[in-house]
Amino acid sequence: MLTLAGCSSGPSSSSTVAVTGSAQGAAAPQAPAASAPSNGGTQLQDAYQEVIANVLPSVVQITTGDSLGSGIVYDDKGDIVTNAHVVGTATTFTVTLANSTTALDAGLVASYPDSDLAVIRLNNPPSGLKPASFGDSSKVQIGQITLAMGSPLGLSSSVTQGIVSAIGRTVSEPQGPGSPGATIGNMVQTSAAINPGNSGGALADLDSKVIGLNTLAATEPQTNGAAAPGIGFAIPASTITNIADQLIKQGKVTNSGRAALGVTVRTNFDQQFQPSGAVIVAITPGGPADTAGLKVGDVITKIGDTRVDSLNALTTALASLNPGTKVTVTYTRHGETMTADVTLGELAPAQTSP
Repeated sequence: MLTLAGCSSGPSSSSTVAVTGSAQGAAAPQAPAASAPSNGGTQLQDAYQEVIANVLPSVVQITTGDSLGSGIVYDDKGDIVTNAHVVGTATTFTVTLANSTTALDAGLVASYPDSDLAVIRLNNPPSGLKPASFGDSSKVQIGQITLAMGSPLGLSSSVTQGIVSAIGRTVSEPQGPGSPGATIGNMVQTSAAINPGNSGGALADLDSKVIGLNTLAATEPQTNGAAAPGIGFAIPASTITNIADQLIKQGKVTNSGRAALGVTVRTNFDQQFQPSGAVIVAITPGGPADTAGLKVGDVITKIGDTRVDSLNALTTALASLNPGTKVTVTYTRHGETMTADVTLGELAPAQTSP
């Protein structure tokens, strides 16, 4: 079992996530003696350096009263996108640009904890700001080389290297001081090292495009919370730009892009006091569940083929789906198992603003 930790320096907590499918392999062979890089190696090194030169100037360090994180310059007006758990409850920040020691003041534009994203704005943006260029999330592929940039452990303008290990991950963040505990779908998993302070920084590809915003790293509880090497997660570029654009233009999110049933639920427990589903305690009139005939007291046990045994399980199942998707919901009513075809709606936005 692994736990996840938000990657801003400061107070944190964790939640459990299962990792399956591991297998033992052959012993690693001895590494060959070092030699001069081949032409291919030189080209790859040149590509790394070009990406760093193009993207690192867009990555900043963000400091609040009790924590430190990273951010990405979003436009030339001084808007910077970062994680909601980096800003926490703060409304004022100190920002240090890449390759600079000058502290700049910034204020909160708005925060959207449901997707763990926020935008802050420099009070007096300097000339020469370099906004990042964001990639196409639909084109991200497993095996792509990635560079993670940010301020791990306060070491500003740091870069680590890895690959895209998986796409389409749904991950639930740990709750804690300054951390909203969001469940986020379609995340990019990377082997590039992501450490405390990296949250809000850039995950870039070799085309100098930001394909994700560094957000979480796995830790191993059996080693007292030490980092689990090579398991980090980034919010995809499409989610970043969708939410950031709304926060900048409207100061809030009106189109979350997240699926919802239109119900309020809590975890249901069976006679052995084991979690056995998500019981509906309130239902939105005219919402997807209401339209499909679900009622207060029904216990949801499946979304499609995904088993639901708790509130968290239902949240995770919905986070991997899109509004407008038609799914079969399995539930029990007075002990009888029933099903309903539900067209999912959109999660009602919730955000904080200054």
